[in-house]
Amino acid sequence: MSAEARPRRNRFGTLMRAFGALAAIGFIALLAYGLATQSSDSTIDDALAGARATPAPGFELDVLQRGRQPAALRRTVERAAADGRVSLSELRGAPVVLNFWASWCDPCRAEAPVLERGWRRAQRQGVVFVGLDMQDVTSDAREFLREFGVSYLNVRERGKETSRRYGATGLPETYFISARGQVVAHVIGTVTSEQLRAGVAAARQGRPAAPSDGGERQKTR
Repeated sequence: MSAEARPRRNRFGTLMRAFGALAAIGFIALLAYGLATQSSDSTIDDALAGARATPAPGFELDVLQRGRQPAALRRTVERAAADGRVSLSELRGAPVVLNFWASWCDPCRAEAPVLERGWRRAQRQGVVFVGLDMQDVTSDAREFLREFGVSYLNVRERGKETSRRYGATGLPETYFISARGQVVAHVIGTVTSEQLRAGVAAARQGRPAAPSDGGERQKTR
């Protein structure tokens, strides 16, 4: 083999190894992306099905309505909402009922009175209710709250990033979060009074319960 051919062959081998390395990096990146974007619903619900609590995905969202808080919760909620935004971490120390909803969601309308009655019972136990309005028009959302006399804290998000992190694929869905910030129960669809009481108890006790199906729901947009 000539001296000129050897360097050419070496350069070709180097290029092929570089291409192989880039392909491997690309495959790993795609795999990592797939894992990162995989619905967390399976993670949360799989954990709950195995009687394991799992950390609640965080959020920081604009306040839609501060609500009327009892004395036991007023300081916590007012401090969290003081800047017009609320993060889940600011509510740490209190059990939280997190409900995803929208004014255009018909099952949410059926569920609203159930949640309001549940809130009036649970607030005396130091449980914070948070409604998360999503993919909605602000004026429509506020009219919904007035129509159903909703009196607990509500935040809003234009899109559905938070629901995607939780794995919610429809509305309504309700997650019950312990004072330590862990999801301990999940109801898919409209929640019943019995499911709400059970979820509140699980959140207060930090005791995981299996995910359960509620009533009707609509797909997110």
